[in-house]
Amino acid sequence: MVLEIRLSNFFSIKDEVVLDLRASKSKTQKTQTLQANTIAYKDEQILKSVAIYGANASGKSNIIKAIRFCCSMVFFSHNYNENSFFNFTPFKFENYLQQPSKFFIRFIMNGIEYDYSFSLTQTEIITEELFYYPNGRRAKIFTRNEAQGKTKNSIYKFGAVIRKPLDIAENTSRKTLYISRASQMDRDIAKDIFNFFSSTFILNYLNHNVNMVEQLYKNNRETLLKALKIADSDIVNISMKKTVQPGKNFTIDLAKNQASLQDTIMEQLIFSTFHKANDKVPFSFAKDESSGTQALFFIMLSVIDIVKNNKILLIDEIENSLHSKIVEYIVELFHASNSAQIIYTTHNTNLLNLDKLRKDQIYFVNKRDDGSSDLYSLFDYKDFRDTMDVEKAYLQGRFDAIPYIDDSLENLKTIIQ
Repeated sequence: MVLEIRLSNFFSIKDEVVLDLRASKSKTQKTQTLQANTIAYKDEQILKSVAIYGANASGKSNIIKAIRFCCSMVFFSHNYNENSFFNFTPFKFENYLQQPSKFFIRFIMNGIEYDYSFSLTQTEIITEELFYYPNGRRAKIFTRNEAQGKTKNSIYKFGAVIRKPLDIAENTSRKTLYISRASQMDRDIAKDIFNFFSSTFILNYLNHNVNMVEQLYKNNRETLLKALKIADSDIVNISMKKTVQPGKNFTIDLAKNQASLQDTIMEQLIFSTFHKANDKVPFSFAKDESSGTQALFFIMLSVIDIVKNNKILLIDEIENSLHSKIVEYIVELFHASNSAQIIYTTHNTNLLNLDKLRKDQIYFVNKRDDGSSDLYSLFDYKDFRDTMDVEKAYLQGRFDAIPYIDDSLENLKTIIQ
């Protein structure tokens, strides 16, 4: 469960932005009727979903991209070599290219709260910290500050949680996060955190390989059929078979400046669908079904697993290839779950409905005059009441975060002529 994410100096994000999934203390009638949208945790309520709105090029996708990059650092940084560059760009103006970028996440794992953060440039890790709250009080697991000296003893400070922590530090370069190396070296709490980022925090719902899709299908076939039926699909049955066929594998060896093409065996899943009009006639899933049906199939396959197992989903432009009612259906699946969460960007203004979303579940991204992205919540507008029409207000520009288009006939003619 994610409680809070903070980002600064990533892509169009200049100053720190905060995505807070801890619900407000609002006790209005609307929030009382939307209890299913939150998770009870101790004396707090945690949001199950957050929607992020903004104009094209405002930076809302950069929020998702920055979170994905930071999470991927946890499970890839131990592979970086001395000449590697990290795959992100700091804010390009006002000398921010020379300043560190920062990531902070507060989350719950196995019933315990953790704070994890790091800062870095495009070439090296600068700081890294991990704290937790085992008894309701903050305790240090480790801190790291590369500016504190040249020895590992001066750079790192440890609590009493990780076994032989200095051994890990001796094997951790400035290209590598300590938590990644500690997981690789079989330290228990580090492995748990690694698994949280790699298995619980799902960064996309369409990045599955053949084996993963096969397993998801076998585990959730009947539930998938129910979910498709609720979504008004006329698919009543699905079959799957696994085949292997010859293929080619292209590899490049940069050290030797060589490329090679090798024969290989490729696995493939063949799906057939059967429809209500005649449940004996098979349809080729790949050839006969629409792109929207194909997208819905794989999305629902992932979403079912995520909501059943209370994971977190991060998705950019959730409405791609999907009807607005289907998007609403997916979000409501998360609200019906025990403690699954979804963070998504969207242009779908039909979801801007305070009968379905709390004000603190709606965020906006706006491009400032200096080119940086600002992130803020509808809840920040204290004068906006729950009885008002938020979709209409948004489209009228009440919260910024929309494109301002002068499409007068005179201007349009200047384009055509």
